[in-house]
Amino acid sequence: MLAPLLAWYVQPRAAVNPIDIDTTAVYEGRGSVFDTDRIETVPDRKITVTQRVRGNVADSERSGNAVWDVTTTVDTDRSLPAADPHDALDFVPHRWVMDRRTTRPVHCCGEKPHIEGEAYLKFPFDVQKRSYQWWDNTLGDTVVLRYQGTEKVQGYTGYKFTGSVPPTRTGTRMVPGTLVDQPNRPQVLAEEWYANHGFVLIVDQATGRVLYAQTGPKRTLRAPGAKKDAAVLLDSEKVAFTTATQKEAVRQAERDSGQLRLVGTTLPIGAGIAGLVLAAVGGVLVARGRKEPEQPTPSDVPGTPQPTLTM
Repeated sequence: MLAPLLAWYVQPRAAVNPIDIDTTAVYEGRGSVFDTDRIETVPDRKITVTQRVRGNVADSERSGNAVWDVTTTVDTDRSLPAADPHDALDFVPHRWVMDRRTTRPVHCCGEKPHIEGEAYLKFPFDVQKRSYQWWDNTLGDTVVLRYQGTEKVQGYTGYKFTGSVPPTRTGTRMVPGTLVDQPNRPQVLAEEWYANHGFVLIVDQATGRVLYAQTGPKRTLRAPGAKKDAAVLLDSEKVAFTTATQKEAVRQAERDSGQLRLVGTTLPIGAGIAGLVLAAVGGVLVARGRKEPEQPTPSDVPGTPQPTLTM
């Protein structure tokens, strides 16, 4: 029977990351941000992070990989709504290229930055109950996310993963000396530091789609060689998916995981059962056919005239 081919051949080929993706995730929270007009950090501001992912179909088809262009903006109420994303508090464009089946990073097609790890915007298909190396674009490195059981998002059950980032130097930035407690120096090449209070990701097991995401970014400046932060650029204990983003993620996960179950489980089982039933019915009909007595031909019936041979 050909039914098992649906699970063994078709289903793995159905579990591929799309090349025509166009989706937006919105995070909201509160925290401290650096006000460039007041030249100081102001507390308890609403923070909105918008992450848009669009597939580059032409580059994807040429390379055979999924090429996704990503823009991430960080805004306060002062910069929203923004006619130009460059007006945001922070604006980061980048490109992620991945193997369509494994979700592993592929280094081609103008990828920027050099992304590593097992997962970034999504997890691989068929998520396992183990730790994963998640790419943190602000850190510029991977973070270990550990499996913490299951949790519901909008009534839908997913796998929960958590992790954090200790204070880590990520680069340098030229700033006025007064920002890093060096008022006698007009310009200082300050150190940029980053930490994360905690990641919480809840993921659909079948598709690897993120149903809920929570992050706690902290970005600071230090004077060269200093041991303590001198200025806080951004600090929030919790910035998380909005309710609307959660509902849309769950809707898509239900649709996509349902299609995978249909191809990988429901149809093969149904087709297999139907095949067995048809085979059984066929066997019964064959057996009954063999038991039917042969009907006598006219020549075998007494008194029936025999045909005459003619030349």
